[in-house]
This record gives sequence, C-alpha cells and structure tokens, in this order.
Amino acid sequence: MSTQSASRPADSSGTFTLGGDLTVNRLGYGAMQLTGPGVWGEPKDPDEAVRVLRRAVELGVNLIDTADSYGPFVSERLIREALHPYPEDLVIATKGGLTRSGPNDWRPVGRPEYLRQQTELSLRHLGLDRIDLYQLHRIDPKVPLEDQLGELALLREEGKIRHIGLSEVTVAQIEQARRITPIVSVQNLYNLADRRAEDVLEHAEREGIGFIPWFPIATGKLARPGGPLDRAAEGHGATPAQLALAWLLRRSPVMLPIPGTSKVAHLEENMEAARIELSDEEFAALSSAA
Repeated sequence: MSTQSASRPADSSGTFTLGGDLTVNRLGYGAMQLTGPGVWGEPKDPDEAVRVLRRAVELGVNLIDTADSYGPFVSERLIREALHPYPEDLVIATKGGLTRSGPNDWRPVGRPEYLRQQTELSLRHLGLDRIDLYQLHRIDPKVPLEDQLGELALLREEGKIRHIGLSEVTVAQIEQARRITPIVSVQNLYNLADRRAEDVLEHAEREGIGFIPWFPIATGKLARPGGPLDRAAEGHGATPAQLALAWLLRRSPVMLPIPGTSKVAHLEENMEAARIELSDEEFAALSSAA
C-alpha cells in the first residue's frame, strides 16, 4: 500500500464520474450535521466543524454534499471558511428547494424565482462562480416540475450550475425530469436496513446516474450485540457502521455514500470503511439478514 493511499482511505472506495466529466471518489462526506440541533443555527463547536471539513479532504474526500437549508446556510458558510480556495478536484454538491421556519421543520418551495434566488445565495455563501452539482432538494407538488427544473436548466445555460440532480424521487419522477433536462444524480434515503428505494437504485444503475444514499449508516437491529452486522464487523476488526458503509460500496458501482459527522474521530472511522472488502458470502449474508 502506498503512503498516499494509506493516508487517504477514501481513495480506496473507487471512483464514479458524474455527468461524464466530474470524477469523484465514491465515499464522500455529508455536511448536514455541522449545524446546530435540528439542523438549525450554528454548531456547538465551530472550530471542530472546520477541522472535520479539512480532515475530510486530507482523507481523500472530493465530494462534499450540503444544502442551503442546512442551518440555513450555516453548512455552506463553514465549507467556505474551512476549504476556500478549494482544491481543484473538490466537488461541492448543494441543494435548494426546502425552506426552514425552525428546527426540524422542512417545507418544499419550488417556485422558479425562489430556486434562482437560492442558487445565487449558495454561490455567494460557498464563494463559487459555478456549482458543480445542484440538486432539487424536493419536488414541490404545487409547482409544475417543468417550471422547477426549467429554471435550473436556465441557470446551467448561464454557467451558474454545471450539473443537476434530484432528491427523494420515484423512478417515474426521474424519467419525467429527464424529459426536461439531463439528470446526473439522485439522492434518496437508502441503507442496509431500509431499502425501499431499491427500484430507484436499480434504475440509476441502468441509466448511469449517481445514487447518493442519505442516512447511509442506519443499521437498526442488525447491529445489536450478536446480530449479523455485529458478527461480521467483529470478523473484520471493524464497527457495524463501517460494515454498513462497506456493504453500500459493494452494492452498486453508482453508489456514492456521504456519511456525515461533526467529529474528526468519527469521520476518520467512517472513511476506513473504504478499505473493507466483503467476501461474496459476507455480502450475501448481510443482504439477506436485512
């Protein structure tokens, strides 16, 4: 093992190319937990948040996922504080389309003028001239999808967005969206214990769309002492969370897990999952156990 790969575990996760021109390591980092309780306000330890972001890049992460609603804008501002000017290969993916009125409160707004405003604000808060991956955080059922994605397509034509993604969608919605504009990524709830989005993942695989599972290390009863995940983790000298991430990476070549944390030690533990190689038997056993 080279010195570089030893110090950059995310390099061991393999790569995926978004939209044909954005190649990233498949194990990334999700920046939602850098905010205060309820994804609202400033973090309890802003200095640790900055250290987490800088350490993530040191460990080989070159895909950081955030959103204007995280804070709101707290996560984006911390990313800029920690990492600007950005490494050349760093892809910052952000999202717009959810408004906030308090902790743990999320409400979709997809009016074109709102999405344009939020894109402009994200550019300012991140210190970017163009956002590499801009994701519609939720489809607003009160606004025609053609209007929502049409505005993002206009922003792409203006050079303010490079690629467009979706979040929490069905296969039918993906295909409806693709008739309006190219879609390079989908971000849905998915983990070893909750695979209700299996059909969306399989569709993404067939179409070469990046699949970004949020809440990726939820393990539920699988990680109980003596449970299947706990037993497999013990055999690898790993944690159940690391095995859950290793399972995701093995599950599909389009899978781009973005485990989040507000602590450097937890970040380092998560990144080590990229080095774990599950045997066919282990993968099958974990898949069937859930």
